[in-house]
Amino acid sequence: MFIQTESTPNPATLKFLPGQTVLEMGTADFPSADTAGASPLAGRIFAVNGVTGVFFGQDFVTVTKDDAVEWDHIKPGILGAIMEHYQSGDPVVAGEAGGASGHAEHTGEDGAIVGQIKELLDTRVRPAVAQDGGDITFHGFDRGVVYLHMQGACAGCPSSTLTLKMGIENLLRHYIPEVTEVRPVAV
Repeated sequence: MFIQTESTPNPATLKFLPGQTVLEMGTADFPSADTAGASPLAGRIFAVNGVTGVFFGQDFVTVTKDDAVEWDHIKPGILGAIMEHYQSGDPVVAGEAGGASGHAEHTGEDGAIVGQIKELLDTRVRPAVAQDGGDITFHGFDRGVVYLHMQGACAGCPSSTLTLKMGIENLLRHYIPEVTEVRPVAV
């Protein structure tokens, strides 16, 4: 098994491509070792000293490390954990086929606008963000303000504010005049 790695815009995060499907659909975010209970793969990766976050996409695993640790010291352990997982035959996430769309549900009078927002996020934004090892999901819409949750390499990335304001906000405002601003949300 050959696992490729790619850097991301976030220097504390590295993207691992195992050459196999990680999740059939959706994404899964494990922002701490305490949240990894349902995932044998995330548990193995968190066992590597210095790992602070794990995120799964369709064909990649994004790992975030502690700033005090160098990639050269923990990368071999992460590669070994991923390889060991795929050789074990264990599921990536126990009891689930994968994540859902990740978007929060929204009911109410703004349903059509929210539908447009989610459509633009799914077709224009999320594929581009996945290239950098992360994901952005809809969290809410209130009086013209769109609230988005950033995951994986996007969470804590130095350029995430610029991505939100200059990229996503401008895109949504262009196609949906009701949108006035985009703000990040920590879940």
